[in-house]
Formats: sequence, structure tokens, C-alpha cells
Amino acid sequence: MSEEDGAYVVEEVNITDSENDDFEYQSVAIDSIDIPEGEDDYEAMVQAVKGRVEGPKTPVEIIESKFTMRHESTDDFVRNFLVRLGMTKTLEAFQSEWYELKAKGKLKNEDIAPVPDVYLKNQELRDQVSSMRNELEKAQYNAEKAIATWDKLRKEKDFHRMHHHRVQQEKQKLIGDIDKLRKGQELYEAKYKELASKYESAMKEKMLMKLERDRLKGRVDTLEKSLSQTHQESIPQDTKKSIMEKSKSKKEETPWPADNRPNPYAAATGIEPAHAESFMLTRTYKGHQLAISGLALHARKPILATASDDHTWKMWSLSNGELIMSGEGHTDWVSGISFHPKGSILATSSGDQTVKLWDFVNAKCTSTFTQHTQAVWNVDFHDSGDFIASCSMDHSIRLWDLPTQKCRQSYRGHVDSINHCKFQPYSNFLGSASGDKTVSMWDMRTAQCVQTYYGHLNCVNHVSFNMRGDTISSCDSDGVVKIWDSRMVREKIQFDTGQLPANSSVFDKSGVILLVASEDANIYVYNLETGENIHTLRGHEQGVQDVLFDPTGKFIVSASSDATFRVWQ
Repeated sequence: MSEEDGAYVVEEVNITDSENDDFEYQSVAIDSIDIPEGEDDYEAMVQAVKGRVEGPKTPVEIIESKFTMRHESTDDFVRNFLVRLGMTKTLEAFQSEWYELKAKGKLKNEDIAPVPDVYLKNQELRDQVSSMRNELEKAQYNAEKAIATWDKLRKEKDFHRMHHHRVQQEKQKLIGDIDKLRKGQELYEAKYKELASKYESAMKEKMLMKLERDRLKGRVDTLEKSLSQTHQESIPQDTKKSIMEKSKSKKEETPWPADNRPNPYAAATGIEPAHAESFMLTRTYKGHQLAISGLALHARKPILATASDDHTWKMWSLSNGELIMSGEGHTDWVSGISFHPKGSILATSSGDQTVKLWDFVNAKCTSTFTQHTQAVWNVDFHDSGDFIASCSMDHSIRLWDLPTQKCRQSYRGHVDSINHCKFQPYSNFLGSASGDKTVSMWDMRTAQCVQTYYGHLNCVNHVSFNMRGDTISSCDSDGVVKIWDSRMVREKIQFDTGQLPANSSVFDKSGVILLVASEDANIYVYNLETGENIHTLRGHEQGVQDVLFDPTGKFIVSASSDATFRVWQ
């Protein structure tokens, strides 16, 4: 059919090697595969092909590939452009129209020629510009981020610089304060050394005066004896009889105890501490109608004396808990109680401003001392048995001479109520605890305060000594217990039992275990060697007022405001 009629003509064209084409063609040998003719057997055909593949292997010649760069044609360029922009509908319209025009021969050779390099270069440049723009945006973002980080670091640097300057100023100020304190310390050390030397010289002078006093006293006694003998020889017989009668009627004052009395516990070693960490409540006795304020143990017998706010004192047998004796005579609460060292007399103190002595044999009050002007808090016998000390709310301690039934000394120096007093074992010194927050030591013969211990911040309720006499325990209304070295005159250790007052404290026979009676109804057990609270005894319903160790260390007795006394073993 002719071309004008719009018909397509099919022509047979032979492609030869001389055809104008850039590609280099090579001849390829055609493998012949014998397939059985006339048979439709698929398996036979597969076997024939497989036999051909698995036949004898021949070396394969590796032909190096060669690539040539061809320019992109116009239609491919447009097609790639539309694909890149995603214009699929335009692409379809272009392809249909392009192929139609090409088939009809309406396109000229210059229209279907390869695209000039300038378009490709422009496209590459456009792509590079787009890529560089993206990189520029990223670089701008990173630059802004770096600027923000730099600003932040600059501010931190300024802050740290300012902080460093402030620290340097504080450091310089502290260095100045340290220099001032060091200078003050040097001044205080010099003052301390001066005071220490003065104290040593004063103690030496005191000892010399004491020796001189004893020597002069011996001479005076000798002269008095010789004078009395001479006087007796010179006076008539009738006058002698009248003088002897007067001297008999007048009682002589009891001589002071000797200073060189030995303390049997001073050099005692090997005393085993009480096993208080294993004690537990064994017995409870309802002894009085009101609170029990004081306890006293007999020196040789298992007998306990109790003092109560119900105006009475009672004596109990610890072996069976039976009441042995009861004393009534005070008109106010009984605050303190103490046994005579021989156990034959009992002394009590009361809020009625009196101290009473009770005789067990006659079961009555033998003496009443009434020179205190306010309530009396406590009494204590001297180990000689000839003197008894009492402390009162009238800021004084009085020493009573039992043979003469008189007040031998009055100790004044505290500026508040004296809540407790206790003799140092086997010595002539007396300790006192006062509401003026101090603990004082007194010479019972001269009525002079020889030492004062400062450190408590509240009213001191109780003072006690260990058996060697070299350690003092004091407790106050803040619940603080302080242990003092009486020889070095310094604080050794401190315990805090809580916010409620500590009412009393006592050492065991070894001086290692300390019991503290607290207002929180507990008894605290401390080991002075380790400084630890090794046990807490709980059982009383109200505050514990007093606590005592058995002399053998086998049990503890405590008294409480719940009107009971309890035995712990």
C-alpha cells in the first residue's frame, strides 16, 4: 500500500558489518542441541539440554568489555526530564505523539539528533547548584548552632570566672581569719602555760602549807597536853573534880579522818566487769503509794531501803521481797536515803527541810537536823561513819558530826540548788551537783572548793564516783552524761541519752560499766572502754529516778515514778 494512503510498508533489510554503527559486532557460534524430533516428551528434552550443559568442559575465553560514551538523544532527554519532574501524563502524551510523528517521518534529522552538550552541562550545573544550595543551608544551620554553643560556652566561662573570683576572695578572707585565729591561739597558749605554771606553784604552796599545818597542829597538841598536865598539878583537888565533870558533860568534836587512809580498790586489778548487757527484768515490787525517789543497799546484807514521795521510807529483804521496816516521821516527800557503813543507822532527807537518823534496834528516829532553810535533796555517809553530808535547795551543803550531833561545816559557793552530793571513796573530799550547771569538789575539813568542772549546759542532777575515786560521772536535765578524770581535771567522754533528763548514774565495781536512769523510763548501760551503749533496760512505766548496782555485780535495782522498784538480773 502506498504511503499516501496511510498504510505501513514492511521491508526486508539485511544488516551487514559495513552498516554505519559505532558498536563493534562479533560473530557468535550457534550451539546445536539435538532434540528428538516428533516427540513431545518434555523430560527427554530436559535430559538432552542437561547432557549438553554437563558435557566435557572446554576452556572459556574471557573477552574484555569495551564501553563507549554515546550522547543522549532528544527523546530520551525529554523523557528523563519528565520522569525526574514526575509528569507522567505529559510523558505518555509525548511518547504517543513522538512515536507517531517519527513513524510518519515528519520529524527531521536535526530534531532527533543527540542533545547538544550544552544542555547536559546546564543540567549538571543545575544539579550542582541545587546540591551546593543544600550544603549551604546545612552549613548555615551548623553555623547558627555553633554560634549558639559558643554563646553558651562564653556565658559559662564568664560565670566560672566570676565564681573563681568569688572563691578567691573567700579564700583570702578565710586565710586572714586563720591567721587571726592562729595569733589568738598563740596568745591563749602562752596564757595557758602561764596559768599552768601558776597552778603548779599554787599546788606546791598548798601542799607545803598543809604539811606545815599538820606539823604545827602536832606541836599544838603536844603543848596542850603538857599545859593541861602542868595546870592539873597546880590546881587544888576540888577544882580538878569540877573541871572533869564539866569536860564529861561537854562532848569533844570528832577528829578529821586521816589523809593516808588506803583505798583497797586503788590498785585493784582483774576485777571483772558486770555482765549488764545480759540483764533482764526478774522481779517487780509495788513498794509505795507515790513515786520512789531514792535507793540504798546495805553494805553486807541483801537489804534495800527506799525513799518515797508518800512521806515514808521502807526497808525490804531482797531475798524474798518482804517488808522489814517502815519509817514515818517526815512531813513532806522523802528525797534521799543512805545506810551507815556498818549498817546500823539509816539517814533520810526530806522536803520538810530536815535530815533524820533512824535506829534499827530501837526502831525510832534518834536525831533530827533542822539547820537547812529549804528542802533537802540528798544525804550521804562518809566511809568513816562519823560524818554525814546533806545538800539543799538553799544553795548549801552541811556536814554533820554524828558523835556531837552538830553541824561541823557549811559549804557555800554554788549559786543555785544543790541537787546531789557524794563522798569520794576513802578520801576527805566531797562532790556536789548543782542547778548552776557545775560539778564541784570540796575539802570536807576546810570547807573550801578545790575544783569546779564546767561543761554542762543545764541543771546537773546527780554525781557519783567509781570505787578507785579517779573517775566522776555527772548527768543533767538535757539527758547528757559526762565522765570526768578527777586527776587530770578534764572531760573523758560524753553520752547523750535523749531529750528527757538523766536522773542518776552509777558505776559497777570494776568502773567499766555505767548505768544511767532516765526520765524516759529506760535504764541505759554504757561500756566506758568502748564508749558504746551496750544495752537498754525497759520495763518501768514512768521515769526512772534512781538505780544501784549490787556490790557483787550480780543484779541491779531501780526505782521509778511509777511507785515500783524492780530487780534486773
